Amino acid sequence: MKKTHIAVAALLLFLCASFITPSLSAFLCHPSDYEALMEIKNALNNPYHLASWVPNTDCCGWYALQCDQKTNRVVELTIFSGQVSGQIPSAVGKLPYLTNLTFRKLSNITGSIPRSVTKLKNLIVLRLSWLNLTGPVPDFLSELPNLTFLELNFNQFTGSIPSSLSKFTKLLALRLDRNQLTGSIPESFGHFSGSVPDLYLSHNQLTGRIPQSFANMDFQRIDLSRNKLTGDASMLFKPNGSTQIIDLSRNVFEFDFSKVKFPRQSLISLDY
Repeated sequence: MKKTHIAVAALLLFLCASFITPSLSAFLCHPSDYEALMEIKNALNNPYHLASWVPNTDCCGWYALQCDQKTNRVVELTIFSGQVSGQIPSAVGKLPYLTNLTFRKLSNITGSIPRSVTKLKNLIVLRLSWLNLTGPVPDFLSELPNLTFLELNFNQFTGSIPSSLSKFTKLLALRLDRNQLTGSIPESFGHFSGSVPDLYLSHNQLTGRIPQSFANMDFQRIDLSRNKLTGDASMLFKPNGSTQIIDLSRNVFEFDFSKVKFPRQSLISLDY
């Protein structure tokens, strides 16, 4: 009789424990995504901003991320404007279904971009802006084949702009403005295949001339302001082009502006 009571008590204890701490298999969140997110939280020193990331709960209900409604895989990670410190965790590369990775307005995020982001072959949007990232803009970013939006502005990146960034075929916007980039604009930026991205390179320390290859490009928006660029910029103006916004101000360009032929219908803003 005593053994029966013990067995019943043990069974009740097991059932209570199962009820209080459910198995991860009962959640929508994929187990490998859950483990990666726990690594990310720990690497960021368990910030209050991620307080909803409670162990042994369904990650698809957590703040700052989104799961696909059909597959329940994590497809968006957006950490924005909070008291978060550390470096971008390499564990972001363990979320293979991410289409959007955003770290933005987090002044205590430092260091460099981890190479593990190149594992994110489904990534469409990469926004790492208003942080304190340093070092060169990584050449390996060109290994993200589906990227349509790359935003690295308002950081402390130094060195030259990688020419490999022209390998993107689906890119709609490239933001490298508000950094400390030096050297010249890559000649390859006049040879984007596929879509021609909006190009923002302002507020850096770029020197030299605009590549002649830019005559091949019909940029809708291009901002080269507040650099140390010289020479001719007339190739940016195409009478039959679709350019809407051009900002060339605060440079040292020298060309005959009276001979420029402006886009006939599209241009809405010009600053020189």
